[in-house]
Amino acid sequence: MTMKILDPTDEREPIKRQLTSRPEHISGVVGLLDISKPRGNVLLNRLEQLFDERLPDVEIRRYTKPTFTKPAPEDLRRKISEECGFVIEALAD
Repeated sequence: MTMKILDPTDEREPIKRQLTSRPEHISGVVGLLDISKPRGNVLLNRLEQLFDERLPDVEIRRYTKPTFTKPAPEDLRRKISEECGFVIEALAD
């Protein structure tokens, strides 16, 4: 049996993307961005706990978008970019 998966974006010629190179080790500051969807903070709390246990030398900084319905404000994006080497965004419901 063959399964056909349809792309709702109607990309008849899909965009080719390359993965960004990954560092061997995580160090410095990791930002955790809560986009304000329900239970996103639960995921980020657990991630912060795991980072504390497994990577104690990594500093965690928490950020929150005002609403999940719009992109993060420019000043918040700039702040995260200036302060963090990595960012994890929580998408949950």
